[in-house]
Amino acid sequence: MIQTEKKSNTRTMALAAVFTSLTYVFTAFINIRLPVTANGGLIHLGNIPLFIAAITFGSCVGAISGGIGMALFDLLSGWTVWAPFTLVIVSLMGYIMGKITGTAYSLNRIILAVTAAGTVKIAGYYIAEVLLYGNFAAPLSSIPGNVLQISAAAVIVIPIAPLLKKAAAGIVHTA
Repeated sequence: MIQTEKKSNTRTMALAAVFTSLTYVFTAFINIRLPVTANGGLIHLGNIPLFIAAITFGSCVGAISGGIGMALFDLLSGWTVWAPFTLVIVSLMGYIMGKITGTAYSLNRIILAVTAAGTVKIAGYYIAEVLLYGNFAAPLSSIPGNVLQISAAAVIVIPIAPLLKKAAAGIVHTA
């Protein structure tokens, strides 16, 4: 392996570790538990660092940091049964987000990426709830919370995405 590849791999691992930690913290400590849905529920801001990671540093960092960060939350907070589902669903969200936004930022791409990630979240958790609870109707009550999570992250991340993308380009090229 040549020296630049080692630097790139080290940088990617470091970024993934930082964003995994941020995703965990934003999920664990900035949340509201919902007593109204059939199976409980949680609204959190963990999608913010997930989106930032995917937009600024790509699909690999987005997938790793989002999936592992939120699955760790599930494992450490009593939502253990959800951890495997979260790992797959949120990793896929980060991967898709990073692939769609790619190297060129545009408002249309970011909106498409948020919509795609939101669709994955809603469909993924709906399917997970059906598998866990054997009921096709009860998981419908979780959809508004998932929409709210994605919308809150979008409102915060979309306006700052161009600045983050520019800052990330500086980090990658100067490091």
